Amino acid sequence: MFELVLLAPQALVEPVSDALGDELGALSVSVEDADADSDAERALFGEPGMPAPAAGWARSSLRALFESREAAEAAATLLLAQDWTQGLQVRSLDALQDQDWVRLTQSQFEPIAITPAFWIVPSWHQPPAQAARLIRLDPGMAFGTGTHPTTRMCLRWIAQRAESGNAACLNHRVLDYGCGSGILAIAAALHGAREVDAVDIDPAAVAASEANARANGVTLRCGSPSLAQGRYGLVLANILASPLKLLAPLLCGHLASGAPLVLAGILTRQTEELQAAYAPWLALQVADEQEGWVLLSGTAAPR
Repeated sequence: MFELVLLAPQALVEPVSDALGDELGALSVSVEDADADSDAERALFGEPGMPAPAAGWARSSLRALFESREAAEAAATLLLAQDWTQGLQVRSLDALQDQDWVRLTQSQFEPIAITPAFWIVPSWHQPPAQAARLIRLDPGMAFGTGTHPTTRMCLRWIAQRAESGNAACLNHRVLDYGCGSGILAIAAALHGAREVDAVDIDPAAVAASEANARANGVTLRCGSPSLAQGRYGLVLANILASPLKLLAPLLCGHLASGAPLVLAGILTRQTEELQAAYAPWLALQVADEQEGWVLLSGTAAPR
């Protein structure tokens, strides 16, 4: 395996990447900030719900993998000969050592402690001795592997109530709205929920939730949002602030008398706008906060 590294100005990143992958035989192409770890480094991506500050970095490193040195050299030669690639430079062309890429990828994902007794454990790891309860979950297509603060806060909310004996809401139906990998729904089922509905607009998320539920020996009802019917003893939604605001009447309409609503995917600065959006139905409070994200919860009024 050989890696060709090119230095490209912002305007050439997309066309050169396309040419490498579509026409010149690159097995993969990745783009990095050429000024990373220097005083010139700058963030490219904006916060959730906000536009990116620019379409690309001023200078980007394009890393393209090829099966042979000859293929990499030919790709570089052809690109540099084009009139439209002015400003493109070759940084390096090196052979890569053979590696066990599966093992290397797996090594980046370790067991995650949600509470001292509740863990998220990839399938290739042995469960920690202190894990009284765990979810087996591998990185996949759907959002929610326990690594993001929003997911961890939701899981912690569920586990702490069960471990403290304050989990009456889990004795009823539970709704995980925007289920992603199904991790929150599975956690609710493992902590005693009587019936759990996991819904998402993404068919891949529904399929992932079904597969992950089977792998963890729990039963979920998975499907599109139309599956959610009636009232629930607990409603969980880990999405983002904008859709959560639009969903306020729907999510609150699914709450049984005195049932808690738990919302995540919300930046700290978005707290007040979410509280205002849900004020006609219930009062949201900050239940947890981590790395600039908040977990909001509220309780439906008794009926």
